[in-house]
Amino acid sequence: MRLNSINDNAGARKRRVRIGRGIGSGVGKTGGRGGKGQTARSGVAIGGFEGGQMPLHRRLPKRGFNKWRAKNFNEINLGALQKAVDDGKLKAGQAVDVAALVDAGILRRAKDGLRVLGGGELKTKLSVTANGASASAKAAIEKAGGSLSIIEVKVLEADELKRKKTAAKKAGSAKTPAKSEE
Repeated sequence: MRLNSINDNAGARKRRVRIGRGIGSGVGKTGGRGGKGQTARSGVAIGGFEGGQMPLHRRLPKRGFNKWRAKNFNEINLGALQKAVDDGKLKAGQAVDVAALVDAGILRRAKDGLRVLGGGELKTKLSVTANGASASAKAAIEKAGGSLSIIEVKVLEADELKRKKTAAKKAGSAKTPAKSEE
């Protein structure tokens, strides 16, 4: 074999279509943009129009709910924590939180916090600080002799008072029946 006899596999390099190069090319004249008017211009946004037929996005039912300020937590299983201890990235008895896991290279970034899940087995005593944990994870950490502390979300007193007032108002309006006029 010589350098001048090396070729790509058949079909590995495809020539680009040169539009607007004559009628015979199949993409001449309008260059694949159709006729005149709105669609011939750039920045067209006729989203989902189906010629007057009810569009698909309106025919299908709305499903689910997206929380407005949803938190994006890092999730870690107990098996991953044990593997990190076995690999020497974490030490037994060490305080484990998001910062420690990022420093050890177990997590890429901190995100909004940490949730500990019960997948796998934990044999090492660890002091874990997290935003949340499953019941099985909590039991396994305590069984191994470690401790789990959950970070409490701080709620302002004014916000809590406002929430109680609105809840009381809703409960009050639900109890009073509507008056019928005679």
